[in-house]
Amino acid sequence: MAGVLLKPMLATTGERLPAGSGWAYEFKWDGVRAITEITDGVSRMWARSGAEITVAYPELARVGATLDDAVLDGEVVLLDAAGRPSFTMLAERMHVREKARAARLAASMPVTYMIFDLLRLGGTDLTGLPYRERRGALESLALAGPRWAVPPSFSDGPATYAAAQENQLEGLVAKRLDSTYRPGVRTGDWVKVKAEFTAEFVIGGWRPGARKIGGLLVGVPEPDGRLAFRGRVGGGIGAAAERALLKELEPRRGGASPFTEIPSEDARGAIWVRPEIVVEVKFGQRTPDRRLRFPRFLRLRPDLRPEDVDDG
Repeated sequence: MAGVLLKPMLATTGERLPAGSGWAYEFKWDGVRAITEITDGVSRMWARSGAEITVAYPELARVGATLDDAVLDGEVVLLDAAGRPSFTMLAERMHVREKARAARLAASMPVTYMIFDLLRLGGTDLTGLPYRERRGALESLALAGPRWAVPPSFSDGPATYAAAQENQLEGLVAKRLDSTYRPGVRTGDWVKVKAEFTAEFVIGGWRPGARKIGGLLVGVPEPDGRLAFRGRVGGGIGAAAERALLKELEPRRGGASPFTEIPSEDARGAIWVRPEIVVEVKFGQRTPDRRLRFPRFLRLRPDLRPEDVDDG
């Protein structure tokens, strides 16, 4: 395996967590997958695409300084002020290939390398070993550093999933304890399950699409009664839901935008309504400006008034 660029092993998407004593559970990190090869303490890093990304992250240069020969697998993440990975913030770092700019960004927006697998050590290929043995060997290296860490692995799936939700992480990856590492293969031996959240929002308008409602424009009330924009919700609106929504929204249409501010690409072609209807939405995390990621409509909430909506 020495000198050969590896493609990372990939997980399949699951609706629910695999259960049983044959599985381990790790947090899913919202970042950039990276394979790191270390030779005589010098590390080189590759993205999943095969592109070398060493120059982009100078703060990770010493991740393997104590190792003579190793290959690591992990995720490059950028943690926000609350200690949660922010893919939006990481986007500014991902494609930088100029040393000077990378150094400036490393000082102002440092990344962290979350290491979760060990593929080679001391010239020995470990990919044929079961996950439990590779994980044990990885933990024995004590690789904790200023900008890298070996995050924990857990045996209790439901408790780990609850912790991911509580900390607003992207989700979990369940790994079969006896699974070998299969470079470039997407396998059911690793299963990723996203943590999702639900909350209530007020409809301020909608945009037509292939159907009458292509996407709901939702927000949360501000003290002046207008709405702070939280996103466009297009998923989950079937025929029955669309009829129910239009029954409520059509009598309330007209007038100016009820949002304090809304991006032009979201406002284009919008039909505005009085902000009186509350809906429940499922989503997977928020961006730093509180926009919803991957939102899906769940149901109307006629039992709630706009003033009942909390943006917590």
